Amino acid sequence: MVTTHATLSSVELLAIPLLPLLAALVVGLGGKVLKEQLSHWICCVGVILSALLSIHIFSQVADGASFYGNFWTWIVSGKLIIPVGMMIDQLTAVMMITVTIVAACVHVYTIGYMHGDPGYTRFFAYISAFTFAMLVLIMGNNFFTLFFGWEGVGLISYLLIGFWFKRERANVAAMKAFIVNRIGDFGFIIGMIAIWHYFGTLDYHEVFAAMPVFLAHHYALNLGSWEVSAITFICVALFIGAMGKSAQVPLHVWLPDSMEGPTPISALIHAATMVTAGIFMVARLSPLFEFSDTALAFVTITGALTAWICATIGLVQNDIKRVIAYSTCSQLGYMFVACGVSAYGAGIFHLMTHAWFKGLLFLAAGSVIHGVMADQDIRRMGQLRKYMPITYITMLIGALALSGIPPFAGFWSKDLIIEATSVRHMGWVSEFAYWALLSGVFFTAFYTFRMFFLTFHNSDRVPQKTKPHLHESPKVITIPLMILAAGAALTGWWGAKVLNLPGEGGESFFGHSIFVLPQHNPMITLEVMEQSHTTGLWLESGAVIFALTGIALAWIMYFKPSTIPAKMAKSFPALHQFLLDKWRFDELYWSIFVMPARNIGTWLWQQADLAAIDKGIIHGGIINGITVAARKLREMQTGMVYHYAYAMVIGLFGLLTWLALGN
Repeated sequence: MVTTHATLSSVELLAIPLLPLLAALVVGLGGKVLKEQLSHWICCVGVILSALLSIHIFSQVADGASFYGNFWTWIVSGKLIIPVGMMIDQLTAVMMITVTIVAACVHVYTIGYMHGDPGYTRFFAYISAFTFAMLVLIMGNNFFTLFFGWEGVGLISYLLIGFWFKRERANVAAMKAFIVNRIGDFGFIIGMIAIWHYFGTLDYHEVFAAMPVFLAHHYALNLGSWEVSAITFICVALFIGAMGKSAQVPLHVWLPDSMEGPTPISALIHAATMVTAGIFMVARLSPLFEFSDTALAFVTITGALTAWICATIGLVQNDIKRVIAYSTCSQLGYMFVACGVSAYGAGIFHLMTHAWFKGLLFLAAGSVIHGVMADQDIRRMGQLRKYMPITYITMLIGALALSGIPPFAGFWSKDLIIEATSVRHMGWVSEFAYWALLSGVFFTAFYTFRMFFLTFHNSDRVPQKTKPHLHESPKVITIPLMILAAGAALTGWWGAKVLNLPGEGGESFFGHSIFVLPQHNPMITLEVMEQSHTTGLWLESGAVIFALTGIALAWIMYFKPSTIPAKMAKSFPALHQFLLDKWRFDELYWSIFVMPARNIGTWLWQQADLAAIDKGIIHGGIINGITVAARKLREMQTGMVYHYAYAMVIGLFGLLTWLALGN
């Protein structure tokens, strides 16, 4: 039963997440009975209907509609009451259309990409369930529902990354993603428990409404000799969860390895769903984060470091999917910087545009991989534009959008983040973030077009055995590419108009769904500067200049065969290897955590389990004792009647004696 008045249809709202769930259950449970064609259409229709309903809800929300209500009670434990409900506002509506439209494109694309795979129906069940979990995450009205969706996408991502479970690398990558996310989720759980402790509720509205009273008490925690305000502790703990889910340094190591899964799920995870959950969470909890300058600084520094470090790693990667994966880590850093400088709307705007062009880049990379017989090394490609013209054009649009070249989508959102960072006064924190993001623009443009030129231009390095198979992908693959390309080209302009960001005038589309303190809001400063024409040429064009410089350098080095890359690698071998080794984060974690854990496990196995328990307590004690006792008892079984009669008499005498003494 809905507990609050609503202006949106609860039936439509429930249908949006339940349609993908129903499709996943039908296909997952009936996959052996259903034919492939019926399986994929059940899942595709479910998600497409969900996308159409999301668009309808978005149009209503844009006209002022909203919803906040509970449908039923899920958990009751003492004072803890967890309802199942929804909170639909402007922030949720933007996330809903982004998730469902990109998911629908990925579903249709999967029909062509996964055709003939033994796990075809299982894959469709997984990606529909994944879409359901993400929708629950963004549509819920309390922390527990958020956490349910949070863990749901984590679990299903484990199944999808390890989808080809007969490959050892896929299993290792899936386990790595699962463990790293559990580390982040521990922080999330601590933050959620702290919220329950201080507020006595996990409902968004109740927590947000209680913030003035909470802040007035000046709650603090004493961590040894270090005193931390409770609001800072809560926000940092929750953000640690976001660091794991959204692959921020140092918890970013799982995301590039997730490329072991099929390409469609790489697009779904990296574009619009799982990795964006952390961005959504911070924006949703802006009424908390705004009251902790320390937490905002932590978010900003983490995002800036991730944006810059992952961009440098992408400079030298040769796996086409890993290049795009590191760009995802980097772009997520931009979004977190936006949240850290209180430009939450700009962060969500970049999340939306990023979903289109990053989904496009991954699916275009999948089309390339499909055409070159599953080879992912860009050093064994070249001149593919002759064979794959549609993939070539769509990937070019995605590359321009990622690089931030106008008028493509990335230009509108990425530049807005950089501008907001430049005018936000946070001391050295905002200065550091600004230059990290600006230099990251150069790196991003360079490695994106390095990948593009080596794949579609340069020399023909395709192996001879592969050339007879080169062809453009079928329409079931290229049509989703064209839809996403249109989004990568137009959503920036559309978003700038609809969301009413600085320069367009009027109140922001997000309204009260995002809370920003006036003294923190960089959008106000940008609006004033643009209206008075005092932004300056550098603020407006600096990022584009850096991007064009990166593209120009990539063109010089990789458009045609050149000796420059080899000479540079030879001139700086240590730096080149360091970047190839991904800043050696994996090696560091291996030496600090993995090897000690394995050594402890091996010692416990050999010394505690085998030597002490198996050979000592079990074999030397219990088993030997049972064996000896059994041997003695066996000796008593003589087969002589008088022995048994004697034993009965002795037993009867003992029983009578015990009864007599007892009385």
